[in-house]
Amino acid sequence: MIEFTREAYDDVVDHAMTGGDEEVCGVLAGTFERGADAESRVVRTRPADNAAETPATRYRIDPEELFEIVEAIEAAGREVVGFYHSHPTGPTRPSGTDVARATWTDRSYVICALDGRPFVGSWRWRGDEGRFEPETVSVRPRDRSSRVAEDDRDEAETC
Repeated sequence: MIEFTREAYDDVVDHAMTGGDEEVCGVLAGTFERGADAESRVVRTRPADNAAETPATRYRIDPEELFEIVEAIEAAGREVVGFYHSHPTGPTRPSGTDVARATWTDRSYVICALDGRPFVGSWRWRGDEGRFEPETVSVRPRDRSSRVAEDDRDEAETC
């Protein structure tokens, strides 16, 4: 299962909506767990430039930019939970290209499909098996009392 804070979930959808006919992409930060019954939590997103040659149907994060994003996530005391990208015209599941290019074993690959209402789905990459496994997506409601403390901490963070 992957759990998003409301803010992180909205960030993925909002970023996808700004992409128009092109795919957008980014990295998910939070706490990461491995294993069949793993539960990871996304508390922040880090948008990335889509460096693909054909961004209307592909996404690619430049390796240098990815390195910088991962360093910032780790410097903030978080882990890479996975990655997200959009499918402006569907499908709502990983494409053959997504399967062929997945490399981070046990990480979540989130897709925001925009072929109607936004749909956010997630799949764990099972690298040993060469396949994606669907996982439940949940969104944690905002908690006003903890939100104030989170906002104060975030002012000092870059992630």
